Amino acid sequence: MLERRPYDRRPRYEYVLTEKGGELVDLLMVMTGWGDKWLAGEAGPPVLYRHHACGEVSGVDLRSAHCGEPMHANDVDPLPGSGAAV
Repeated sequence: MLERRPYDRRPRYEYVLTEKGGELVDLLMVMTGWGDKWLAGEAGPPVLYRHHACGEVSGVDLRSAHCGEPMHANDVDPLPGSGAAV
């Protein structure tokens, strides 16, 4: 799921999602969409996602509701939604 890569010449490492890990995040995003649809309540979803390709905030789906382009883990920025605790 994660690949350990040297960060620099010091003994430091970064952990990067593998292809398998990225696909797991896609699955978790779809599950989040299901939870938002059925459990978010009147306050709305606790997390929103901004799609890198079009810059619009969209609900969770495998495609952006605004431009129709695919949405994957590296294509979105999580933002606080109206249902997030302040």
